[in-house]
Amino acid sequence: MTYPDAAPLSWSELEQLVAGGDVDTVIVAFTDMQGRLAGKRVAGRFFLEGVAAHGAECCSYLLAVDVDLNTVPGFAVSSWETGYGDMVMRPDLNTLRLTPWLPGTALVIADLAWADGSPVDVAPRSILRRQLHRLGERSLVADVATELEFIVFDQPYRQAWASGYRGLTPASDYNIDYAIAASSRMEPLLRDIRLGMQGAGLRVESVKGECNKGQQEIGFRYDEALVTCDNHAVYKNGAKEIADLHGKSLTFMAKYDEREGNSCHIHFSLRGADGSAVLTDSAGPHGMSALFRSFIAGQLAAMRELTLFFAPNINSYKRFADSSFAPTTVAWGLDNRTCALRVVGHGSNLRVECRVPGGDVNQYLAVAALIAGGLYGIDRGLDPAEPCTGNAYQQAGFDRLPTTLAEAAVAFEASVLAREAFGDDVVAHYVNNARVEQAAFDAAVTDWERMRGFERL
Repeated sequence: MTYPDAAPLSWSELEQLVAGGDVDTVIVAFTDMQGRLAGKRVAGRFFLEGVAAHGAECCSYLLAVDVDLNTVPGFAVSSWETGYGDMVMRPDLNTLRLTPWLPGTALVIADLAWADGSPVDVAPRSILRRQLHRLGERSLVADVATELEFIVFDQPYRQAWASGYRGLTPASDYNIDYAIAASSRMEPLLRDIRLGMQGAGLRVESVKGECNKGQQEIGFRYDEALVTCDNHAVYKNGAKEIADLHGKSLTFMAKYDEREGNSCHIHFSLRGADGSAVLTDSAGPHGMSALFRSFIAGQLAAMRELTLFFAPNINSYKRFADSSFAPTTVAWGLDNRTCALRVVGHGSNLRVECRVPGGDVNQYLAVAALIAGGLYGIDRGLDPAEPCTGNAYQQAGFDRLPTTLAEAAVAFEASVLAREAFGDDVVAHYVNNARVEQAAFDAAVTDWERMRGFERL
C-alpha cells in the first residue's frame, strides 16, 4: 500500500477530490458509548451538496444499546416509549480527512444534536466539550496524548469470531518489550498503520513492542484535547481495518489473557489561553506550580468516584493487578510507574500521565473525567500529599481503585462531584450502561465455569 502524506482536508481540497473522482465516499461518524465509530457512508457529492451543512440523521438508539447493539431498557435518551427517534450527526469540518486505507474515502467526525439543534448531552464528545468549556472559562487549554496498546494475532477477524476467539496465535511467541527483531515480523502491518494514520493527518512519533505476546504501542504527538480524542477514534478504528486487510486481527481489550493487559496511558498538560506554561514553577516543590499541584490533588480526590469513565467494562477491572504496571492504588509519584498518576517531564514539558485507563477506554469520557477532577482541585485550592516513593502496590495509606464495574458504578452514581461536573442526566445514563453490562455478565456461563465444574464438581 502507498499513502499520501495529507493533513486534514480543507473544503476546497475535498471539492477538488470529489470532482476529480479521487473521493467518492465520505464517512460521517461519531464515537458511541463503547468508544466505537458509528455513522454512515455518504456519497461524496451528496455530502458537498447538503450533508456538510445540514447533517445526517441516525437513530437515537445508538446511545442506548449494549455492545451487541441490542436495545436495552433504562435510558431516558431513547426507548420504545420515546419511539426511538432520530439524532442529527452534524459534521465538524475541522476533522475532515482522508482514510487512505479505504480507497476513495474521506471521513469526518460529527457532533450529535437533536432536531431543534440542541446538543445530545450524553454523547461522549458533548461531555468532553462541556469540560473543555469549563477550562476555557478559566483561560486554560488542555493538551493531551493517548498511548494505546494492542495485541496482534495471525488470524483474521472473521476466523477469530468463528473460533469463539479460542486458539488464536499471537504475532510473537514471547515478551517483546522494546525488542526490534521480534517486532519486525509485524512491521508490514505496523508500517501500514503508521503510514495510514499519517495520511489521515495524525502525527506519528514511534512504535515499540510491549510485554505481552504480539503486543505493540504506536505513539502519536500530543495535540489539543478534542483533536487528540478525535484522532484516537480514527486510529483505533483504522488499525482494526488495516489489520483485516493484512489477514490479521488485533484487540484493544484491557485484559486479553492472564499476562499484561492493554493500557491507554493519557498524558495531560495545561497551558494558558495565550500559550503560557502554567504547570511549572522553578520555586515550587518538584518544579510544580500551585495550580498543577491542585490539579493533581483534585484528580486524586476524584479518582475513585470517576473510575467508571476510566474503566467502563467488566474486563477493565481484571487489568488492575499488583506488580502488573497497571495501577491498583490512588497514588501519585514522580516518574513512578507503580502509581495511578505519574508526573513526568520538565519545564514547559511537565505533565501528568494517568495510568488507570485500559485500551478499552472511551477517550472522550476519560479526558473529561481528568478535567473534572482537576478543576475540582483547582477551584478548592487542594494540595496533594507528598509523592509516593517506592512501590505503591505495597504501601499502606493509599485508597484502592474500585475492583469491579459494579463498585465503580455505585461510586459514580453517589458522586456529588460527577453530578456537578457532568449533570444528573449523564450520571444516570452511564450508570445504566454499567448496570446493563453487569447484568449481562452475571447471566453468562463462562468457559472457566465449565472447565471447573463440568466433570470435577
